[in-house]
Amino acid sequence: MKFYVIAGEASGDQQGALLMRELLRRQPDLEFVGLGGARMHALAPGVEDWAEQAAVIGVVEVLRHAGYFLRRLDEMERRVAEDQPDALILIDYPGFNQRLAQRVRRVSPRTRIAYFIAPMVWAWHRSRAPKLARLLDLMLCTFPFEKPIFEDAGLRTEFVGHPLVDDILAQRRRDVREPGLIGLFPGSRRREIERHFPVFLDVVRAARAKHPSWRFETSASSPKMEELMRRMTEAAGVDPGLINVRRGSYHDLMDRAEAALVASGTATLEAALHELPFALVYKVAWGTYWLGRLILTIRFIGMVNILADRPVVRELIQQDFTAEASLAELERLMQPEVRERVLREMRESVSRLGYGGAAAKAAEAILAMVGPDFRPMTPRWLPEPS
Repeated sequence: MKFYVIAGEASGDQQGALLMRELLRRQPDLEFVGLGGARMHALAPGVEDWAEQAAVIGVVEVLRHAGYFLRRLDEMERRVAEDQPDALILIDYPGFNQRLAQRVRRVSPRTRIAYFIAPMVWAWHRSRAPKLARLLDLMLCTFPFEKPIFEDAGLRTEFVGHPLVDDILAQRRRDVREPGLIGLFPGSRRREIERHFPVFLDVVRAARAKHPSWRFETSASSPKMEELMRRMTEAAGVDPGLINVRRGSYHDLMDRAEAALVASGTATLEAALHELPFALVYKVAWGTYWLGRLILTIRFIGMVNILADRPVVRELIQQDFTAEASLAELERLMQPEVRERVLREMRESVSRLGYGGAAAKAAEAILAMVGPDFRPMTPRWLPEPS
């Protein structure tokens, strides 16, 4: 059987690789084709590593690269039409993947379509769920509150838990915390680093006088991002000895750090699973920010807070993300009583994600989807002939 699989960005590549590994464990002769990152490519050479080009965020940035993404959509549509694969597995990355699902449904009606890591319709427009029900055969949810939303729209849905639970439990090291070590996680994309890292450097500079025993460390996602952060450190006039810029496993840093500043995204959930007290930070282009304010219907942007439905971790967004506010929050998190309370509430929040086996459950559901007995809840949507 041939499966097309599509992921964008580092987190999608990570979760896609976990899923592919479980599928291959059950059916070793599966052929994978598509787009992903280095981990997915290592498992299947037919999956192109496009993660660096795909890592675009925000309305302004996406519009700037619209031509590139349209060409990739055209390419994928053409290849699917030729191959007529058994399944298309879409992993997160909703802007691209939902458009591809529409095209695939038209050019390859035999292809079953599954979505792993559901689009966050609950955050901006629940009315999108019925449209997804007409496009997809199966939704694989990672958060428990998503299942009734999609099922009520007529989409066969499985809550499988979050694959990060398995991934982090397998590699997490306990009892290695280093007192006074502060982890800085600016994000994996160039644009995120360009917006967040200057504030981090200001925090490092301000902390030098107030907390001389503190040490700062950051983890770069690639050699290019490591070089970028080193250049930014030099340009800002910050002594390189005050911040350790490393390339490699940020999971190791999450195990060792005593507190952290973490850019919004998958990394905040990972920090919670590592039981690392942190403040969530984020900046985007102002146009993207105001558009988000108009369409988002949720109180929080951090999944730890969304799961708990209360502010477990502090969210420093846009103009609130300053060196002064960040340093004050780190000082608060270093207080033993605050630290224990935050850790207790984080554990309670992430316990709602399930207790492992997400990728395995998703693999089983996908293989059942391509079997002869599978029936979608909603009749397949086919566009009107042009």
